[in-house]
Amino acid sequence: MAHCVTLVQLSISCDHLIDKDIGSKSDPLCVLLQDVGGGSWAELGRTERVRNCSSPEFSKTLQLEYHFETVQKLRFGIYDIDNKTPELGDDDFLGGAECSLGQIVSSQIITLPLMLKPGKPAGRGTITVSAQEMKDSRIVTMEVEARNLDKKDFLGKSDPFLEFFRQERDCIWIEKDDNPSTPIQVRCSDYDSDGSHDLIGTFYTSLAQLQAVPVSASPAEFECIHPEKQQKKKSYKNSGTVRVKICQVETQYSFLDYVMGGCQINFTVGIDFTGSNGDPSSPDSLHYLSPTGVNEYLTALWSVGSVIQDYDSDKLFPAFGFGAQVPPDWQVSHEFALNFNPSNPYCTGIQGIVDAYRQALPQVRLYGPTNFAPIINHVAGLATQAAHQKTASQYFVLLLLTDGAVTDVEATCEAVVRASHLPMSVIIVGVGGADFEAMEQLDADGGPLRARSGEAAARDIVQFVPYRRFQNAPRETLAQTVLAEVPMQLVSYFKAQGWAPFKPLPPPAKSPAQAPQA
Repeated sequence: MAHCVTLVQLSISCDHLIDKDIGSKSDPLCVLLQDVGGGSWAELGRTERVRNCSSPEFSKTLQLEYHFETVQKLRFGIYDIDNKTPELGDDDFLGGAECSLGQIVSSQIITLPLMLKPGKPAGRGTITVSAQEMKDSRIVTMEVEARNLDKKDFLGKSDPFLEFFRQERDCIWIEKDDNPSTPIQVRCSDYDSDGSHDLIGTFYTSLAQLQAVPVSASPAEFECIHPEKQQKKKSYKNSGTVRVKICQVETQYSFLDYVMGGCQINFTVGIDFTGSNGDPSSPDSLHYLSPTGVNEYLTALWSVGSVIQDYDSDKLFPAFGFGAQVPPDWQVSHEFALNFNPSNPYCTGIQGIVDAYRQALPQVRLYGPTNFAPIINHVAGLATQAAHQKTASQYFVLLLLTDGAVTDVEATCEAVVRASHLPMSVIIVGVGGADFEAMEQLDADGGPLRARSGEAAARDIVQFVPYRRFQNAPRETLAQTVLAEVPMQLVSYFKAQGWAPFKPLPPPAKSPAQAPQA
């Protein structure tokens, strides 16, 4: 399972803070907390205190891990610090604000009103939070060849590989990216499966020297020197040569690069209304609404939708049903708008989808069969329009909630193979206790999905999980599983198209231990 985990750096400023000090302005400090469940909040960090300032720009940034597939609720508290104790209970509260980390990174910068308590604003006070991913997205790509390397294996030639090391001074690693002229040690060794690799030789170069290779008349050639052999043999020349033909520094964009560069993730939902779900008025039905107004369909919808909604700025989500007879002619439809407005199937927020589902349930007749292709093709049509813009501005995620195996297998495979060439992913959650073995074919974890013509999917875009595997787990566990592959799928699509983030990105925030990858 893939997890989108990276470090994010938050920069914080405030405006129009209320004054609690007599004769002077407040001395504000910001504390960051994260919801850890059960009504508890854990402190992640604090900024410095800024003296006598009602509109501070805190210089100390706050860092935390970013997980795409979970809702990370954050709370920012602003306090007037008038003593040296670390406890905040004896300091004046100037206001607070709550949001999710997903909201911050999808907006890149967000401004929220400060509240003293729910419904009571802290005057005109606001807090502004901006985010940067802490990484260096540059990678070094090289084309290398070697000649006349020493043989280290008794009955055959060596199995050579290269290792690159930065120079170390006084136990402090020096960044190659900060100074391209910093020496780099390259070790050429003979690979052994037990890990006891044999050194063939070493040489020294720099990134600047390697980058100059393409403009030079011939490849850069380096002699591999084995220190012990060089000391023992006066006639020793080298243990072979390594020739660097091409060296390029390229940018490898991350999921957050695209999201913070303005990519909107458009969320669409399709819900199974086939007869196998059972009479919605019966407690045995998968569509039966418990006294608290929920069922497996709605629980799965909330779990996944609560994460995705942070990455769509307008919070308008198309929602469809399939497999039901719908009014007024009672024909079977495999793509009807839950709000019965085919020209405008959008619902406002996840709650809007829930409301439309509850209203539609008594108005339709559950029927069949279970056909996925119509809704997949519908979203693929929207993704096609977005792809024609040739920008990394939109990506589509379709959530299908179903109680049984797909009926139109061939048509669905065709639809998924076509969609694999588009900016979209498909998530299928199997509700109920049916046998979902046939659904694993769509997931294609064992090999590429193929259409009847033999055409293979360009990439794996389907993730299937049975809901009941997570029935007794925390609600967020389902979302963590079904959404884990979406970041990789999004990045792989835009990378294959050669599309950079839609909007220019600010310079990356780098931690002391980070440098370009080789």
